[in-house]
Amino acid sequence: MGPLGELPALRNLRMPFGIRFFEHIKRGKLSYKTHQAIVLIVTFLAYTSYHATRKTTSIVKSALDPQSPDVSLKFPWSITYLSSHAENKRVSWVLGDGWAPFNRSDGSVLLGELDVAFLAIYAFGMYFSGHLGDRMNLRIFLTVGMIGTGLFTSLFGVGYWANIHSFYYFLIVQMIAGLFQSTGWPSVVAVVGNWFGKKKRGLIMGIWNAHTSVGNITGSLIASALLSYGWGWSFVVPGLLIAFIGLSVFLLLPVSPESVGADKEEDLVDSPRKNEEEVTEPLLRLDTEIKEKAVGFIEAWKIPGVAPFALCLFFAKLVAYTFLYWLPYYISHTAIEGKYLSSETAGNLSTIFDVGGVLGGILAGHISDRLDARAITAATFMYCVIPALYFYRTYGHISMAMNIALMFICGMFVNGPYALITTAVSADLGTHSSLKGNSKALATVTAIIDGTGSVGAAIGPLLTGYISAKSWSAVFTMLMGAALVAGLLLTRLVVAEVVARVSESRSQGRSQSTSQDEEIAV
Repeated sequence: MGPLGELPALRNLRMPFGIRFFEHIKRGKLSYKTHQAIVLIVTFLAYTSYHATRKTTSIVKSALDPQSPDVSLKFPWSITYLSSHAENKRVSWVLGDGWAPFNRSDGSVLLGELDVAFLAIYAFGMYFSGHLGDRMNLRIFLTVGMIGTGLFTSLFGVGYWANIHSFYYFLIVQMIAGLFQSTGWPSVVAVVGNWFGKKKRGLIMGIWNAHTSVGNITGSLIASALLSYGWGWSFVVPGLLIAFIGLSVFLLLPVSPESVGADKEEDLVDSPRKNEEEVTEPLLRLDTEIKEKAVGFIEAWKIPGVAPFALCLFFAKLVAYTFLYWLPYYISHTAIEGKYLSSETAGNLSTIFDVGGVLGGILAGHISDRLDARAITAATFMYCVIPALYFYRTYGHISMAMNIALMFICGMFVNGPYALITTAVSADLGTHSSLKGNSKALATVTAIIDGTGSVGAAIGPLLTGYISAKSWSAVFTMLMGAALVAGLLLTRLVVAEVVARVSESRSQGRSQSTSQDEEIAV
């Protein structure tokens, strides 16, 4: 009787303070759906802030390195700021002079090396974060990651006021920030997985995954707006923002139904036996024993589908992160209608890519749900990236309207499969039938897939830093090649899904034919 009596007290200690406060005000327990709403909102804001801090570097690049590397244009950077507007003159000392050591002839290369250092550590840390996430309290783990990210993002900006010009200072700060950033994705996916079932997973996670694009847009707008006050603010403000949201995560995030004593039986999602026709299995079985062992790293790689989707994401994120880190820079260094845009305007314009990404993620999730074909959907989107990139590079400079339209289309096709693979596909594979109901795999599988993708995300911006110094057309050729390889890597899974759909269609046809024959016989 003693141990049983202690369970409510122990559960109350694990319950976030914010949840206890709400229940105290309500004078009763929060409903299961209320907890789900809190989970969606808190994790959405958490990962939005992760991407907002990640986006700032791409916006500030043009301030750090104001020299145009696009030799094919033959225009000096000063033409970009030939304007009578007082606003441009007011900030020209920041944008025009740059910041040592990035304002040298090899500035774009140094910026590319910062990107690859950040993303390499991020990818490396991702594998360990998933491993730790399956073994620790995700609320604490996520809070530490967010506060650490905020601290080191801010320290990068502190270099502005401290007048720091050492490349190694910025390099080390970026690397440590990348390590803390790696805690985010496995944690939020695992928490959402604890609360939501399989039904319409692609659509729900496609909408939820809009946090990636919303974070990019938010980061772009904040960093662009603060550039006129000095580029340091573009890092410090997003850093403070993610630290504040991290504290909110600590106070509010219910990691699982068990941690808050939520009544699972009241929700159809968690009662698959109630209706054989409308079974919606929990993403993670909530009645799993506490003694369940976490899935090993090698064992997770052996789950069918993990390797091809992980390798596909390698090339998909190579494309997506090249746009994430270099699109504002590319826009500000490319004449549109014969004119160059300021860094602030280019940063704001680049958000169109992320707006398209929101629609792409939702469309990819919805289509894959309707077709019940994740690989076909992802591969089709990747193949569509190729003509989209070609048209953007070839015709994007003709007019502002053309640039916006083609950028939106690129964002839709580039972010669609990226969002699908990192959310619904990872959740599918993290609860694969081969795991026999083991709930201790989702964070590990998510980390493997996204970690492998992050290696590609590191390589893309690095190569762009070198290649763009000679030709942006070569950069786009590289991206189109990566999109092609990403689609081809899913060929075996696409064929399997097509065969499954054909077989299912034939079996349905036979059953209908049999029923018609029986009716005629009667």
